[in-house]
Amino acid sequence: RATSYLPVIDLLKAYFHIDERDDTRAIRAKVTGHLLTLDEALKDVVPPVLWLLDALPEEDGLWVLEPPQRRQVTLDAVKGLLLRESQVQPLVLVLEDLHWIDSETQALLDSLVESLPAAPVLLLVNYRPEYSHGWGGKTYYRQLRIDPLPPESAEELLRALVGDGAELAPLKRLLIERTEGNPFFLEESVRTLVETGAIAGERGSYRVIKDALTIQVPATVQALLAGRIDRLPPAEKRLIQAASVIGKDVPFALLQTIIEDDEGDLRRGLAHLQAAEFLYEAHLFPELEYTFKHALTHEVAYASLLRERRMALHLSILETLERQHADQPREEVERRARHALGAEAWDKAATYLRQAAQRTMARSSYGAAAGLLREALRALERLPETPDTLAQAIDTRFELRLAHIPLGRYQDALAVMREAEGLATRLGDRARLGRVLTDICARLRNVAGEHLQAVEVGQRALAIAAESGDRELEREAQYRTGQAYFAIGDFRQALDFLSRCTEGAGEGRDQPSPLFASWSHSWLALTLSSLGRLVDASAHAQEALRIAEGADHPFTLAETLTGVGSVCLAQGDFERAIDALERAGVLIREWNLQPWAVFARLGYAYTLSARPVEGRDLLEAVIQSATTMSSMGVGRAMQLAWLGEAYLLEGRLDDALERAQQAVSLAQRHQERGHEAWSLRLLGEIASHRDPPALETAQAYYREALALAGRLGMRPLAAHCHFHLGKLFRKTDQHEQARQHLTTGTTMYREMDMRFWLDQAEAEMRELE
Repeated sequence: RATSYLPVIDLLKAYFHIDERDDTRAIRAKVTGHLLTLDEALKDVVPPVLWLLDALPEEDGLWVLEPPQRRQVTLDAVKGLLLRESQVQPLVLVLEDLHWIDSETQALLDSLVESLPAAPVLLLVNYRPEYSHGWGGKTYYRQLRIDPLPPESAEELLRALVGDGAELAPLKRLLIERTEGNPFFLEESVRTLVETGAIAGERGSYRVIKDALTIQVPATVQALLAGRIDRLPPAEKRLIQAASVIGKDVPFALLQTIIEDDEGDLRRGLAHLQAAEFLYEAHLFPELEYTFKHALTHEVAYASLLRERRMALHLSILETLERQHADQPREEVERRARHALGAEAWDKAATYLRQAAQRTMARSSYGAAAGLLREALRALERLPETPDTLAQAIDTRFELRLAHIPLGRYQDALAVMREAEGLATRLGDRARLGRVLTDICARLRNVAGEHLQAVEVGQRALAIAAESGDRELEREAQYRTGQAYFAIGDFRQALDFLSRCTEGAGEGRDQPSPLFASWSHSWLALTLSSLGRLVDASAHAQEALRIAEGADHPFTLAETLTGVGSVCLAQGDFERAIDALERAGVLIREWNLQPWAVFARLGYAYTLSARPVEGRDLLEAVIQSATTMSSMGVGRAMQLAWLGEAYLLEGRLDDALERAQQAVSLAQRHQERGHEAWSLRLLGEIASHRDPPALETAQAYYREALALAGRLGMRPLAAHCHFHLGKLFRKTDQHEQARQHLTTGTTMYREMDMRFWLDQAEAEMRELE
């Protein structure tokens, strides 16, 4: 019911006149021909439409896009097509049963609704009360509630169904009371009375055969339907039950295959079920298809089957689909998965559910994909434990982790990988265990903030890579472990690991992918920047950017621009920093990527470039919305410290102090020594800005930050501490100490080419002279 894009796909098939007999070539011809005839400007719409219809050529560039990018392109394409068609002729779009809608179709509807006022399009939808949407406030939206009929309307309906004879009045009162005005319940009740002989005659002119006081009307429409189905002749009951296992929509050919009745008998049985208004013909062309009149009828018929019979029918349908659609496994995978589950064929169910999840995830419907993968895990749990089922259970958890992350379910992703670790250990599969450990290393760092544990897990993964000679695993483990060392402020170790990740890039067969190389160069630039090797940092940041721009990969490009902006921030080149970070921000918004690393740094760049209000607003938004402990080297502690600095520059010293203290506490709790050092420096700044300055407090914080920066090799921070100590001593007329610190700070700024702060330090020196 919630298959990704299913209503959109059905709409497109109808629009392009695509039927089940069309192969890939025919689908491409119909779509391309129609779109280019409609408007040659729609050529860019062709690939997303073909992708939805499973007819996109493998060499098309749409495949290289990340799922979020492909999702946005697809939504824009379908919306653009509908709006363009509405310029040719007014459109009436009808979508039913929105309570079963998938998230991707919902996203399309939400986008389309915004464009309706300017387009000749009428959108008609129906849904149950539990469905919710955000259109209620639109002036061009109107809701027509279908409530139970009031007594007078129910009386009018019954007059049309049974007649208006005086002897029918007690029966009508009984039916209205029992059904509470539900029209479907009323119709089914009348049919039950006819079938049981309680009334006789023709529609609109029935006569009562039994005393109304003796007539029993079931308390629920489900019980009434169950009774009607149970009273069917055995062959027809068996037919409607078999149809219910196929689904709400019932292709005649498939039903004929699993029933194995003579075609004449089958058609007669279906005619009787139509006359009883259980089913009706939905399509005659290209293939005959029936559908249940009401979802409740389908549900009750299905529930009336004994478990063994239901399983046997599901298995028969599954085997038929496998035979009939052997050349179209991708298109049929959701149906196969559903019938494999119903047949309790757990091995096939697990396989098809995983395949269905992969298709769903490719369409960015991550919630639905996660649900399918959880079902796959439950299916695997029903199978005997073997090396193969254990391996499948691990791999399925890898896939489930990929579905959790875009949904922001980071703790769930970590929990799934912890389960996979236990399974890989039990299986004794060192290769899979190594992959699991590298992923856990990443989650411990950026989700849980357990950086020391991340280092330990990363080292275990490296040991496995060394013993197996797996270069790809080794490179990934080096990268994740280097990030963990960065998080705890061990920048020298981080430099060692991240440098190894970039070795050999572009040389020979055993080279990292371009994206991995770009990420590695970015993180290496961040590390070098923290150590004060800003020229080298800038070179690696630019190399990362060069690779990302060539790869045409928005997430990687946004991340590398963040790296460029970070290095420029460290250099004091705020104009270039803001330019890079704002470019990254455009990508973040356009492709709906994770924004925290970009916007946190951009907020700090605004703060340092005399735009503290903009910086403060952006940093406050980041802190309120960020759902991970760390993103692109920016932990929550650093975000708090930057916000504190924005408050300081606005003169809000108490707010600044609160944020700085929170930052120190959080950094200490998570062993983020680099962030702790920066936050201590901020505490010194706040104390020095008091009126009068809290000199001893400020000195103590600056010296503590300076000592920690020295142990960690953080030369830019050490230079800042010397600079601020020099300013503090100059203000208090301690000229010798001021000269010592300002000289040291000036020298370090010059060596690192930090021109912005060098100019300020030299100005302080001139004031001192």
